[in-house]
Amino acid sequence: MTKDMAEPGSFSTKDYHDPPPAPLIDAVELTKWSFYRAVIAEFIATLLFLYITVLTVIGYKSETADPKADPCGGVGILGIAWAFGGMIFILVYCTAGISGGHINPAVTFGLFLARKVSLIRAVMYMVAQCLGAICGVGLVKAFQKAYYTRYGGGANQLAVGYSKGVGLSAEIIGTFVLVYTVFSATDPKRSARDSHVPVLAPLPIGFAVFMVHLATIPITGTGINPARSLGAAVIYNKDEAWRNHWIFWVGPFIGAAIAAFYHQFILRAGAAKALGSFRSGSQV
Repeated sequence: MTKDMAEPGSFSTKDYHDPPPAPLIDAVELTKWSFYRAVIAEFIATLLFLYITVLTVIGYKSETADPKADPCGGVGILGIAWAFGGMIFILVYCTAGISGGHINPAVTFGLFLARKVSLIRAVMYMVAQCLGAICGVGLVKAFQKAYYTRYGGGANQLAVGYSKGVGLSAEIIGTFVLVYTVFSATDPKRSARDSHVPVLAPLPIGFAVFMVHLATIPITGTGINPARSLGAAVIYNKDEAWRNHWIFWVGPFIGAAIAAFYHQFILRAGAAKALGSFRSGSQV
C-alpha cells in the first residue's frame, strides 16, 4: 500500500481542499452574469456602509457640539465603533455568498495578493467600492446638508498632536488586524475542522472593525478602508479632508499586504511548501 492510499475506515490526513489560485487575468469572468452581480453587490454594500456610518459620525458630532447636551446621552465613540463593526457584520453576512463581502479595497487587495481573486475582479471590486462609498456619502449630504457641512462630513483627518508617521502606523496596524481576521475566518482548513465557522465568519470580521475603531478613532478617525476615506473626502471636498489623504490609501494597502504575506507564507507555510515542492522536483 502506498503512502498516499488510506486504509479502509481510516481518515485522510488532510480533510480540506484549498481552492486553486485565481488566474491573474481571467477574461472569461467578463462573460458571466455572476461576475457583474458580485460587482453590483459590492457597490450597494459599500453605499449602505457609508450611509449608515457617516450618519452616525455626524450625529455624534452634532450632539457633542451642543454645550448643554448630556455627555452620556449620545452614541459616543463606542457607538461609532459599533456602527462600523455592526454594519460590516451585517453586510458581509448578506453579500459573502455573492461577492465574498469585501466592502473594502484593502481587503480586496490582500485577497488578490493571496491569489484568491483575479486582477480583473479585484480592479472592478475596488471601482465599485469607491463609487458606492461616494454615492453613500452623497446621500447623507443630500438628506442632511446643513449638518453634513457643519460637522466635517465624516471625513478622515489626522488628529492634532499626532505625526504623519503615527497616523500611517495606526492605519497599517489597524488594516493588518482586519485583513488577518478575514483570512483566518475564511480559511478552508478552519472551515473543514469547525463546521460552524462559515456561518460565523462575518462576526469576527465585524468585531475586528469594532476593536480597531475603538483604538484609532482618536488618531485618524479610523480609515482602514480607502473607499470609506475617499467617499467622504470627495463629497466633503475641503482642504482638511485631502491634506493627509494619502495615509488612508498607503497605510491600508501596506497593512493588507503584510497580512496576506503573514497568513499565506507563515501560518499556512506557503514558502516552506513551495521550497519542499522544488526540492522534491529537483531529485526526480
